[in-house]
Order: sequence, then structure tokens, then C-alpha cells
Amino acid sequence: MILNKEETITLKEYGRGVIGGLLFSLPLYYTMELWWVGITASNEKLLVFIVFTFVMLLGYNKYTGLRPDSSFKDIAKESAEEIGIALIVTILFSRLVNKINFQMSMDEIMGKVIVESMIGAIGISVGTAQLGQDKQRDEEQSDWQVKENKKEKKNQPKNPSTLQLWILSLCGAILFSAPVVATEEILIIAITSKNFHLLLMVLLNLSLSVVIFYFIDFKNTQTFKKGVREVLLHLVIACLAALFVALLLLYFFEFGKCGQCNFDILLAKTIVLSIPATIGASAGRLLIK
Repeated sequence: MILNKEETITLKEYGRGVIGGLLFSLPLYYTMELWWVGITASNEKLLVFIVFTFVMLLGYNKYTGLRPDSSFKDIAKESAEEIGIALIVTILFSRLVNKINFQMSMDEIMGKVIVESMIGAIGISVGTAQLGQDKQRDEEQSDWQVKENKKEKKNQPKNPSTLQLWILSLCGAILFSAPVVATEEILIIAITSKNFHLLLMVLLNLSLSVVIFYFIDFKNTQTFKKGVREVLLHLVIACLAALFVALLLLYFFEFGKCGQCNFDILLAKTIVLSIPATIGASAGRLLIK
């Protein structure tokens, strides 16, 4: 299936939104207190939370997220889409870490999903608007960039060196995984996750890195060469840096007791923690750059 130009731009915007939502709200998905709020909150409170989030998104998209000449209908549609994407991302991620399942009641599932996804929706809005080029530039990029590349080819920034990639990846991984490493939720998720869940987490890490570097035109990637060699190099460094940081932080915050842990549990904890570490090592490092 071949996508046309408009469909490709839309997918890139959605991709930036999803990555932005994960960047800004992923630690909240690991928070036990939010799980309990979702279980205990009344339907009235959940409804108020949805309305309040929608109003906040209207305001943000009015002044920052869309073009200045957007109508209220366009802004409302954009805000509703962001909430919809947040709901889908939250459901998939919560299922991935085994925090919702089909044995739970519908009220419990919807409570957890709504509480976490409303926060994620704001991250998605920020990611769509701030972590890439605006829609007008996206539409004009293909023609404009060809001309500009010819004019500025000599002055175009080179790809970062391997050492720079390693340093930025390690810093990004630490920055985005440190807030959750010392929490009990990492252990709880690791214990309750089956091998199938862990395998999906590994595949998620790889997929996110490829999408960030190759497809969505994330901030600070416009000047990168995007050949197979460059994408593989970025991918390998990001994943290895994430795993190294996950192991290092687990060792540090558990005061060296990781060496005495059951190997299966240690491996599971490393994979669980590698999700925010991978996002930090790929998307996060582009922001701190």
C-alpha cells in the first residue's frame, strides 16, 4: 500500500504525537497511585477529568498547536483526536505491562485508562505541535528541501559522531528512566509480566527507535542522513545504551543487591525499565541535543 503525501504527513504527525505522549507521561503509566485512582474514582470525577482535559487541549491547540487561522471546529476535532489517540496508546501500553486484562471489570479498566490517558493526551498535543515541523512546513518540505539542500549542501551539519551518539543516548536514557527506577512498580510489572509481554516490550523498543529516527521527522533529525547504515547505527546505540543504563540504575538504586536477585526477575526488570530508557536514548537525546 502506497500512501499519498497528505496521508504520510498525517501519519508523521500522529507518530510525533504518540512519541510526545510517551515522553511526557510514560512515568505516570508506571505509577501505582494512578492505578488505584482509576479503580476508586467515581464516574462523575472521571467525566469531569475528561471535560477538563478537553478544555485544556482546546486552549493549547488554539494558541500553539494549530495554524493561527484554524476554526473552532478544527481545534475541537484536533483535541478530540488527541484524546482518542491517548486512549488507544494507554490501552495498548497498559495491556503490554499487564495492568489491564479481560478478567477485570469494565469499570476498573475504563477508570485506569481514563485517568492515565487524559494526562497522556496533553503530552500528545505537545508532541504533535512542538517536536517536529509544523503542518505547513511538512506540506512544503519535499519541494523546499530539495532546493535548500542544493544551496546549503556545503554548510549542512554532519551526522553526529559515534562518541557523541553514545554520550547523548546515555544521558537521554538516564534522564527518562531515572524517575521510575527506584519505584516498586518496576518490580510489580516485572513479576506479573509473562515471557510474551517481555518479548513485545523488546519489539516495542526496536519499533519506537526505528520510527523516531527514520519516519516521523522528529525535532533535530532533519539534517541526519537516513540511509540503512545510519538508521542501524542509531538503533544499535540507542538500544544498547538503554539496556546498559537500565542495568546500571537497577544496580545503583538497589545498592548492589541486583547481583543476588533471581536472574529471570532481573532480566524482566531490565526489559521493563528499558522502555523509558529507550525512548530517552532515541527521542530524548534529540531534545537535549
